[in-house]
Amino acid sequence: MSSFKLNGLIKVVNPTIKVSDKFSKREFVVTDSSDTYPQDISLQLTQDKCSMLDGVNPGANVEVEFNLRGREWTSPQGEVKYFNTLEAWKVNVLSKGSTPTNSSPSQSNEEDALPF
Repeated sequence: MSSFKLNGLIKVVNPTIKVSDKFSKREFVVTDSSDTYPQDISLQLTQDKCSMLDGVNPGANVEVEFNLRGREWTSPQGEVKYFNTLEAWKVNVLSKGSTPTNSSPSQSNEEDALPF
């Protein structure tokens, strides 16, 4: 399986969720601004890797190494769907972010605007 790298700023760090007695996950978002149009990339950590983001705040500059995972799921109605997950396995903090602050009204309006 191929491994990928992503550099960017942490936008969101969610708490760890215990999905079952044997499985925990933690989702986070990294903004990649290396292109003309910045991309918000959703990734997840699983199991013992969830603690990698303890103490990491939004705004931190990070390098994330991850694998692309895919799976098939069949709904109760028999419809087959496919899902992809970006599963991080290493997070290097390049510079620390600041403590989260309230966004200004102008930032909120920009976030509500459609990207097209």
